[in-house]
Amino acid sequence: MIYLDHAATAPVPRAVADAMYQVLTEQYGNPSSQYPFGSEMKKRAESWRQAVAALLDCPADRLFFTSCGTEGDNWALRAAVWQNRHVGNHIVTTAVEHSAVLECCKWLEREGCEVTCLAPDQDGGISAEQVLEAVRPDTAAVSVMLVNNELGTVFPVADIARGLAARNPKTLLHTDAVQGLGTFSAKALGADFVTVSAHKIGGPKGAGALYIGPRVKNPRPLLAGGGQERGLRAGTEATAQIAGFAKAAELRLENRARDRARLESLHAYAREELLNIPDMVPVGAGTAPHILSVSLAGWPSQNIVNDLGAQGVCVSAGSACHQGKPSHVIAALKLPKRVAAGVIRLSFGPGTTEAEVDACVQALRRHHDSRMPML
Repeated sequence: MIYLDHAATAPVPRAVADAMYQVLTEQYGNPSSQYPFGSEMKKRAESWRQAVAALLDCPADRLFFTSCGTEGDNWALRAAVWQNRHVGNHIVTTAVEHSAVLECCKWLEREGCEVTCLAPDQDGGISAEQVLEAVRPDTAAVSVMLVNNELGTVFPVADIARGLAARNPKTLLHTDAVQGLGTFSAKALGADFVTVSAHKIGGPKGAGALYIGPRVKNPRPLLAGGGQERGLRAGTEATAQIAGFAKAAELRLENRARDRARLESLHAYAREELLNIPDMVPVGAGTAPHILSVSLAGWPSQNIVNDLGAQGVCVSAGSACHQGKPSHVIAALKLPKRVAAGVIRLSFGPGTTEAEVDACVQALRRHHDSRMPML
C-alpha cells in the first residue's frame, strides 16, 4: 500500500504503540486516585504534558489535554465568547476553516452571536489586513487556522495577533493548528488559544490538547465534572493516549529540522511530477511542505480516489471529515467547474519516499489514459 494521506491521519510508530501498551497493561492507575499507584500516574501525566508542551514551545501549565482537535476548537471558541461577553458577540473567521470551527460558529449564531466569515482569494489565501479590517469594537473572538488541511495554505496568525493588539486588544485570537503541529512556537504565534491533535503527528486518535494563553482569565470549561485538568477539563485522563501523544511529540521534536527539509524537497518533487500529467493543474498556493492539492480537471475526484485505492494508492478528495460530501474549502475558491470537480489532496509524512510519489503519479497517468473526462 502507498499511503499519501497523512493529513487525514498519520501512521503510529512502534515506539508510540509501545509507550501506550505499557500504560494500558502496567501503568493503568487513575491519576485522581490518592494511593501511590494513582499518584505515580499523576506524576507521569505531568511529564507527558511537558513533552507535548515542549513541541508547542509553551508553558506546560497552560496546556490542557482534550479528546481531539474538534473538542479543542469548540472549547476555545466558547471560552473566548464567554470571557468577552461584555465586549460583544461578534466573531471573525474564514470560509476555509475546519468544520469543527465553522459548525461551532453556526451553533454560536443560534445562541445570539454574529459571525463574519471571510472568503479567501482563488489561491486560498487570507491576509492579516483582511482579518483586521473585519474586526470591530464588539468583536469577541477571531478564529483563523494556521495551516489549511486541504490546501496546505499557511495563514499569517502571528501578524493577526500583532495587529489585534492595536485594532482591538480585548479581542481573543484562536488558531486551529492541528495541521501545523511541530512547525510553530506558541509563544511566537501570540494566539490566545491554540488547538492541536495527536494523530496528525503519529500519536493515537482520541488525544488532543488546547493551549490557553495568559490573557484568558478563568477560562470557562466546555465540560463540567470531576475537576480534572486543574478543574478545566473534566473526565478521567486518557493516560494511554496521552502517553502516546507525548512519545509522538518527542519523536517529532527530535527529528523536526531533518523532517522539514525532507518534506520540502518531496513536496517540490511531487508537484513537478504531478503537473507533468496531462490536464493536471495546481490548486491553491499552499506553502506547508506536507500538503499538496492538485486537480485532474474534468475527472471527478471521487472516481480518482476510488480508482487509485483499487491500485493500492491512498489519496484524498479533501478532508476526511467531509465523508464524500463536496468540500466547502474548494467551493470557497470559486474555481472553474472542471477544476473544482477533479481536486485531490496528497499529504506526506516523515517516511514518505519519492518512489511512493512515483507510484502515485503512474497510477494517476493510468487513470487519465484509461478513462474519458466527464466534465
